[in-house]
This record gives sequence, C-alpha cells and structure tokens, in this order.
Amino acid sequence: MTTAPAGLPMTVPEDGLPARVRIHEVGARDGLQNEQGVVPTEVKAEFVRRLAGAGLTTIEATSFVHPKWVPQLADAERLFPLVRDLEGVRLPVLVPNERGLDRALALGAREVAVFASATESFAKANLNRTVDEALAMFAPVVTRAVEHGLTVRGYLSMCFGDPWEGPVPVDQVVAVCRRLKDMGCDELSLGDTIGVATPGHVGRLLTALNEAGVPTDTLAVHFHDTYGQALANTLTALRHGVTTVDASAGGLGGCPYAKSATGNLATEDLVWMLHGLGIDTGVDLGRLTATSVWLAGQLGRPSPSRTVRALAGAASHKES
Repeated sequence: MTTAPAGLPMTVPEDGLPARVRIHEVGARDGLQNEQGVVPTEVKAEFVRRLAGAGLTTIEATSFVHPKWVPQLADAERLFPLVRDLEGVRLPVLVPNERGLDRALALGAREVAVFASATESFAKANLNRTVDEALAMFAPVVTRAVEHGLTVRGYLSMCFGDPWEGPVPVDQVVAVCRRLKDMGCDELSLGDTIGVATPGHVGRLLTALNEAGVPTDTLAVHFHDTYGQALANTLTALRHGVTTVDASAGGLGGCPYAKSATGNLATEDLVWMLHGLGIDTGVDLGRLTATSVWLAGQLGRPSPSRTVRALAGAASHKES
C-alpha cells in the first residue's frame, strides 16, 4: 500500500488481478458519433493528439461508414491523415463493409473493426439484416483485412440485454463470438450496449467463452454505465483475466436504445480505479482529465465523468 499524491487514489493492490491493462479509447469515434452536432475536424484531431499525450496507446480514431448514416464522422478521410503518424499509438477504425475497408486501406489504416450483434432485433435495427446476413457481410471484410496484414477487432453488441428481446442467453452470445473468431477476428469486444449487465452475468459469460475455446486474452469488455454498474462489471472481468477495457474520455457517448443511458464508461473513472488497484495503464490521469475538460469546453457542456468533475473541481478550488 502506498500513499497517494494529491489528486490520485491511494494504491491498494488486490491479488489475482492483471499487472497492466490496455485501455481501448473510444471517445473519438464512439463518443463523438453520438454528439448532436458535428465537431470540427481539427478539434477531433487535437482531441486524439491530447489523448495520445496523456499516455493512451490505443485510440479508435473514426469510422468509415457512409456519411448519410453517421454525419458526425463524415470527415474520416480528412481526419485520419492528421493523426495517423502519431508515434507509438494504435489507431483502429470502424469499417462496416468492403467499401469502408477500401477507404481505410487507401489511407494506410493498420487496424480495423467490424460491428456485429448478438441479437436478431438489434441486427435488424442497426444493420437491416439478420445476424447470419450481417456475419456473411463481414466475412469478406475480415478475410481481406487479414490478407492485407491488418489487425481485426470484432465488436459484439447486446451481449447482456436487448431493448426488444430482454436478457440475452449466454449460449447465444458464445455462438456468435465463436463465429467471429473463426472468421479471423483477432480480438472480440463484448458490448453491454444498454448498460444492463451485472457482475454475475459478466462472470458467467466470460467463463462460458473460456469453456468454448475463446481465449480470454483475445477478449475486451465494453460497458455502458446506465445503471452505475460499469466499474463493478469491469472489476469482475479483470478477476476473470481480461486485460483490455474499452472506455471513453469524459464519458462521451451513449445509447439511443435505452432511456436515461449515461453513456460509455468514462476513461478517467476507469483509470482512477485501476491505479488505486496498483494496475499499470501508462495513462497520466491529470493530463487525461485536462483533455476532457478542454473537450467539454469545445462541446459547450460539462463532462459526465465523476472523476473529471471531482479533479477539475478540486483544481478550481485550489486556484480560488
């Protein structure tokens, strides 16, 4: 146990947890695509640069979807060249189909992600396809990406609950995960899209995936904090050996399918917990908080992250 300097948690390690966690930062993509207005390209680029400056080494930069569907990310071709040369930073991008992959390859992307669903209802709502049809669409994308030497992540949404279908059976999620792995995805991100997961459910799914031959070191978790369970669920995942956690700086992002959804797990809240457990992230919490305060000013509203509010408030009190 170590005493913490001002503005940092006291370090009290827990046995059985990983020594290091890689944070997969999704604020620049998953966060900003949920904004009502379109954020200027240079602001997005500066956001990515500041995140990198805070020590984040995996930053999902943008999405090569059709501008009609996600106008907030219509500037992908302009944005990616502004940040692609950041040293030591992985910059994955979302590609929904082969056309999206073509656009990403043309700009030199080295990591891509596809976005699947564990439920028929969400596959229909989000992709206008059945689960089988969506996976069939992704198969050539993943195959071509692998042939080009790219790393491929498979997002799987609605892993715990669906707004139309209710609780999602564990074996249903495992079956789709196996298909994504067999397709060639290097990593799977398990999404609690509407924020209804609880620790027991998380543990059961991770155990079932391990028993089905899906290696834990190929899994990431992506929790929404609708019911305040994101950190508890993350801790459960860590206890099961997961070492990659998705999070969004300042808690940016949300889910249009859940009333009162409070968005993604805030990166600052995650870092506070991880550092308190003695887990290395490589992230400078002060610089990360300053980045989220800066972006909140650009967006014209305060950050929903509790840690950002606490640390920014403490800094303001000191200055006064």
